[in-house]
Amino acid sequence: MKTLKHILVATDLSAPALPALDRGFQLAAASGARCTVLHALGLEAMALLRGVLGDKSPAVSARLVEEAQARLDALLQDPARHHGVVATGVIDPGLAGDAVPARAQAEGVDLVLVGAHGSGFLQRLLLGSTASRLLRKSRCPVLVVKQEPRGAYQRALVAMDFSSASLDSIRLARLVAPGADLLLLHVFEVPFEGKLHFAGVDELTVQQFRIEARERAVQQLHALAEQAGLAPTDYTGLVLHGEAVRELMQHEERHQCDLIVMGKHGTHVTEELLLGSVTKRVLAESQADVLVVVDHQPPAARIA
Repeated sequence: MKTLKHILVATDLSAPALPALDRGFQLAAASGARCTVLHALGLEAMALLRGVLGDKSPAVSARLVEEAQARLDALLQDPARHHGVVATGVIDPGLAGDAVPARAQAEGVDLVLVGAHGSGFLQRLLLGSTASRLLRKSRCPVLVVKQEPRGAYQRALVAMDFSSASLDSIRLARLVAPGADLLLLHVFEVPFEGKLHFAGVDELTVQQFRIEARERAVQQLHALAEQAGLAPTDYTGLVLHGEAVRELMQHEERHQCDLIVMGKHGTHVTEELLLGSVTKRVLAESQADVLVVVDHQPPAARIA
């Protein structure tokens, strides 16, 4: 993907969802991408009321669609937020967690945007909110918007684990945040380090393992950056020994990053349910927007 051609924004038409819509308009205006804004009504829930509504049920459903369309049209036609972008508004009768990924796949969407805020994002993320369901099911990158946009992104932190998603993450970061300073961060641990200590391996030997692991990681980071088309002056590379989420959060704050880019691995049901502990914790704890890139390759095919 060399350019963003089609952006899909999911919205529930609430005030907390507006930052995602605004960011979608901003990205579409900057890239020239087509923009679709989708509101999923979830009319399936009306089935529970059909016994009460009786013959009025179709009329009530039609009224809900009409009202939602009017509200969506008003947002899309607001000159204070659309940046000259003529977006397509879509009302889908289904549930957002199903309707959004289905439309994204059917129309070959390059990027899906969804708002993070509402009633307790962390709780909703853990319990299966629309946002987390979308992240689990999506086969294209998802930008979780957590902040009101204040212009283009300025500093992007790209989490590198050397999977195929890392290369895609760099490339997509350049598309979503073309003028931003890039910080490529890899956090590593020595394999079986705890077992080495338990087995009586001395600290100097373990430290040598860390040095060698860091050297290999530095080489991989710069090789991936070059493969992604970055010159040495286009980014700052950082390889650290430690715990991934803690280091990510510290450097997000230290460098005042407004965007974090990271991968979501696999399509196995267990991985989908868990999202990956690092991805899930970063989504819950970060202040910056989070761009989640899907790694479609199975674990055996990933870069070591």
